[in-house]
Amino acid sequence: MATSTTIRCLISIIFLTLVIKGSSSGCTLNNITIGTTRSGREINDMAEWNVVVTNNCNCIQSQLTLTCTGFKTLEPVDPSILSVTNDVCLLINGKPLPAFASVKFSYVWYPPFIMWPKSSTIGSCN
Repeated sequence: MATSTTIRCLISIIFLTLVIKGSSSGCTLNNITIGTTRSGREINDMAEWNVVVTNNCNCIQSQLTLTCTGFKTLEPVDPSILSVTNDVCLLINGKPLPAFASVKFSYVWYPPFIMWPKSSTIGSCN
């Protein structure tokens, strides 16, 4: 009888551990932050903007796209960092953005573009 109870307890502990580990990632697009600040530099009377995209999750996020409706720039952005197709921008060619890592790029236009995370694929977690 004691062995049966011990086995049930162990199975319960293993099950709860898997449930907690599975739900602990909880990564969503809300874990992606996009900060845009003015650099202070101007080109042809248009401001340069520095953008930092950060993955604030303990999981890798890849195939990260941003909405970037009407995105334009006087200075090109390295396409390996940001590629624009219509109103969607793909970050770092879809490669994984590690947990708590950031990607930075700059563009020149006025006014600044409002960007927000559109989609991503959640990968392995720390």
